[in-house]
Amino acid sequence: MAKLLRYQICLACLGYTAMLIGAPAVAARPAAGTSATLALLETTDLHANVVGYDYYKLVAEPSLGMDRTATLIHQARREFANTLLLDNGDTIQGNALADYQALVKPLGCGETLGIYKIMNRLRYDGAGVGNHEFNYGLSFLNQVTGSRFQVAGVQPAKRCAGPGFPMVLANVYSLQTKKPLFSPYAIIDKQLSGIDANGKPVKALARVGIIGFTPPSIMSWDKRWLEGRVYTTGVREAARKYIPEMRRKGADLVVAISHGGLDAGPYTPAMENANWHLAQVGGIDAMLLGHAHQLFPNPASTVPQFDLPGVDKARGLVHGVPTVMASLWGKHLGVIQLHLKHDGKRWSVEKEKTVVQARAAQLGGKAFVDPDPTLMALVRKEHEATIDYVQTPVGTTDFRMSSYFADVGDGSAIEVVNQAQAAYVASFVAANLPQYKHLPVLSVSAPFKSGVAGALDYTDVKPGNLALNNAADLYLYPNALYAVKVNGAELTAWLEKAAQRFNTIDPTKPEAQLLVNLAVPSYNFDTITSHEVSYEIDVTRAPGQRIGKLTWRGKPVAAGQEFLVATNNYRASGGGNFPGLDGSRTVIASPDNNREVLINYVRSVKKLTRAANGSARSWRFARVQTAGPVVFHAAPGMLKLAHEAGLQHVSQLAADDGRGKGTALYALDLSK
Repeated sequence: MAKLLRYQICLACLGYTAMLIGAPAVAARPAAGTSATLALLETTDLHANVVGYDYYKLVAEPSLGMDRTATLIHQARREFANTLLLDNGDTIQGNALADYQALVKPLGCGETLGIYKIMNRLRYDGAGVGNHEFNYGLSFLNQVTGSRFQVAGVQPAKRCAGPGFPMVLANVYSLQTKKPLFSPYAIIDKQLSGIDANGKPVKALARVGIIGFTPPSIMSWDKRWLEGRVYTTGVREAARKYIPEMRRKGADLVVAISHGGLDAGPYTPAMENANWHLAQVGGIDAMLLGHAHQLFPNPASTVPQFDLPGVDKARGLVHGVPTVMASLWGKHLGVIQLHLKHDGKRWSVEKEKTVVQARAAQLGGKAFVDPDPTLMALVRKEHEATIDYVQTPVGTTDFRMSSYFADVGDGSAIEVVNQAQAAYVASFVAANLPQYKHLPVLSVSAPFKSGVAGALDYTDVKPGNLALNNAADLYLYPNALYAVKVNGAELTAWLEKAAQRFNTIDPTKPEAQLLVNLAVPSYNFDTITSHEVSYEIDVTRAPGQRIGKLTWRGKPVAAGQEFLVATNNYRASGGGNFPGLDGSRTVIASPDNNREVLINYVRSVKKLTRAANGSARSWRFARVQTAGPVVFHAAPGMLKLAHEAGLQHVSQLAADDGRGKGTALYALDLSK
């Protein structure tokens, strides 16, 4: 069958001629009274999970992976005559397979990323761009997306293999050309099966515009790759610029693919989660969200961003705009059923008939939908190569390093990271920065995995041989090691920001109180693990007033006392909005990433022991007697690990906390 128009990308915005790409022929404009249902299908934050496999634990993992999401997609396509499959971003980074294809054995120009092989097979119609797409740099992103970026340091002459669908991003621009890095939008000509005013089946054309947005914070988070090459605009500004243009070019519907969550704070062009404001921009028919790794709609959600004015977490509406966020790792498929009616001139959405869902791959208990068996064949070569690679030995450990109880003081999965970072900075200063040799070197790190995705979403490295996959489990992200110079007051402010991880506990309340503020991600809970540093966190006090008794080598830290603190490029450049950390205090911007620093440290030490590498605990909760229990969530059956880490005041209350994540309910006695 001859192939005609399928979608039109705004390549003119990039200095190219518009391209027309094939699809089945479609009918002319429908007659008045024609109706149809179009199901928008969303995946988000796939993070390179092509199949259900945990490369850190080297076991099959049915709770994640595109092979099971594919089954949900197939089911939706059987259910709905008209579907449009779209991805929200954070697609190419996030696990060992992604790192293998980007850093260990980089793809050739003619090769396609594993995740894009899967998406091509599943016939995606379009995709947005997340913040983590930029983690490996612009040259890599240019190559694997089949783009021709015109930015400094990137060779745009040859177009490499990439996804077989349009990628859209409206708020990131090339400094060189002052034009969008990707096409800001695409208009997809979609043939719909509908019924006319007399109830007879008809074929009808709908022109669906998709426009993409990413957090402007990428300029801080990936400053080393982006500074001097690209710039961002605010999400709202980009929407107001391009949506009217999309409408003028014939878009019947506009779908915003925005990689972010909801924030009702005062709008700024730098806002990370600007979609509460975006929903109020005219002309948007549906929003596909991501980045926050949450589920929306979800009437049972306690996440603050879903309890904002104008947000209906049961029906999936933000200021009346149908909205979905399909969690992460392929665990859910977002579905927005748009009921359309044509008046002879244009389509409109019958909002009262719209249904928004997030469909789970988990059926209940330990049951999941069956995986699509054809997808593993597409990526078997890179999958098996990754498994071989991550088993490369680097050392041994005589203790279990886990993050199950990192929120209550177990630093077993954090201390060796801090030791590696501090040793690197001390060595670097001795060799290259003698002007700083008098300053104490500290290090902060955070528990990157804290059960957000369920009971298996924790770091857990068992005693015995240590391999590369264990290092990737201990340090999840491909950050670069940075060091900043701060004084005692600034260090205290840093720790205060980290202590926002906890809710404020009222010691007089007899009912149970949740210790951990789940709205604050664990990767922002920076902690020191050093025998030379000690401090308390008083969770009965308001945020910003919790850090007390901060000492270094047994003496109180003075406000003007200076330190070098090892961290990562994300934090040093402003990631997480920590006070004073905006890039101006950076004294070391290492070309080495934190994970490689950790691997080299373990290789040099060879044998890790609890006494030397897992027993330092810099911080403790200030002691207080509470009238009722203080509770938190963690994987069930892990109480022995807490006690081995010296947390004798932890107890398990229930093996199932009732949240449907497989986690247990624990209690912490703050009086001990």
